[in-house]
Amino acid sequence: MPTTRRQAAALFQPEHDSATTAKSAAKGRKAAPRNVNVKASPDAVMGEKREAGQTEKEVQKAKEEPPAKKTKIEKTTEGKLKAEETDQTNAQMQDKKEQLGRKEKIKVDDSNTEPNLANNIETKKGDFGRRTYESGVIERGHIYFFYRPRVELEEAVSLDDVQRFYMLLIPRPPEFSTAPNEPSHASGEEAEDQEMKLLEPGADVVPAAEPTDQPKKNFRLLVIGKKSLPDPEVGGGKGGGRHQVFWATIVTVGDDLKELQEGLGASTYETKTRGTRHQGSARLAARGAYAIVNSEARTPSGRETHLGYYLSHPTSENFGKVQTELGIHTTSSFVLQVKNPLAPPVGPGRIGLPKGRRVDYPEDIMRQVFGKGGGRGREDFGLRFTSVEWKDMLDYEGVELLFIAARSGDVGLETSLGEGRGSALHEKEEDEAKGSIQDIFKELAMDAQKIPAEPLEGEWA
Repeated sequence: MPTTRRQAAALFQPEHDSATTAKSAAKGRKAAPRNVNVKASPDAVMGEKREAGQTEKEVQKAKEEPPAKKTKIEKTTEGKLKAEETDQTNAQMQDKKEQLGRKEKIKVDDSNTEPNLANNIETKKGDFGRRTYESGVIERGHIYFFYRPRVELEEAVSLDDVQRFYMLLIPRPPEFSTAPNEPSHASGEEAEDQEMKLLEPGADVVPAAEPTDQPKKNFRLLVIGKKSLPDPEVGGGKGGGRHQVFWATIVTVGDDLKELQEGLGASTYETKTRGTRHQGSARLAARGAYAIVNSEARTPSGRETHLGYYLSHPTSENFGKVQTELGIHTTSSFVLQVKNPLAPPVGPGRIGLPKGRRVDYPEDIMRQVFGKGGGRGREDFGLRFTSVEWKDMLDYEGVELLFIAARSGDVGLETSLGEGRGSALHEKEEDEAKGSIQDIFKELAMDAQKIPAEPLEGEWA
């Protein structure tokens, strides 16, 4: 995490493409394909110049010495060394050929270079650039909860009347990266002190303010199973010793909140057996800020992804039965796991999406994250579940997630997110709680007449 505003600004500037450098292949690791062509790094070019300089010295020295035969060692195409006696004239001609060859084309042994798709390096079909585990804060933003009453019900009065429970995530950059650069009137040491002012602990989870009346925003809509969130304060197994585990599915990934409003709004449709049916609109039940954090781990098996949130609305005074029955706390956290779309359903009820509706991940995610093809796990499809190792794993429709209840309360949120992040979210959302319900609808670019918000005052609707 950056510690100064100068570092923060540099961190969030667009990155420039960097030259690919050759790395030594680790012992026991498979080498990259032999036909990968990569551009030589500046260091490699400098090395070639040094070799050329040495060759010229050898040629000059050979001119000064009397003609004599010498043994020259060279590398064959099969990588074996052979000794070949040649006269001085042939040696000079060979040296010149080698110099010309180096000038025409400089090759880097791709057995010591990892292919990098980001730098447009040619690779064989099926070969992918090696990506690393993303640790720390991988995303932050604003979170909204909605529920929809059952068909033909004008309103819900309990959880039994709820047909769908939704979680809406709208990612945002960190607040410190969008702060305006106000001119400073300080000078000397005072100006230096302002420049080097440390960022507050946990600043990397605080989302930038949400633009208002702007319908074009990236978002994800999730459907939560069992129509409520798993409760960290309730055990999920026999004896209450295990945490509750609920399913969730990413049903929509989009960038138009107006289209989302239409999808969440009321509708009327015809059926062959029951005739005209009416579906009521979704209701807004809560709003806050969230962060997704990947833990540091020495081994892949120790990695965990935590999603934590803190609500601004409803305030503690307006919390009611709606939030209680939906499992919504003022603050809470969960461990997230992503299900392998190739893994068959297991357990009673065979819970999970049908094959045609599951996410179709690209091959690099399937092989590098899940270990498809024997890379990880005991099955050919790889691991059944994994942490959110890369943020873009959540940017596909049909992703199946496990929400494992972790902790609630301020202490629980801080424990899950770490490094002062729980406290930072708390402070931010307490400040945003001063905003009105109308402000929330401006954030969402939605019509308050089409999406009821009475639940924000603790009442079923």
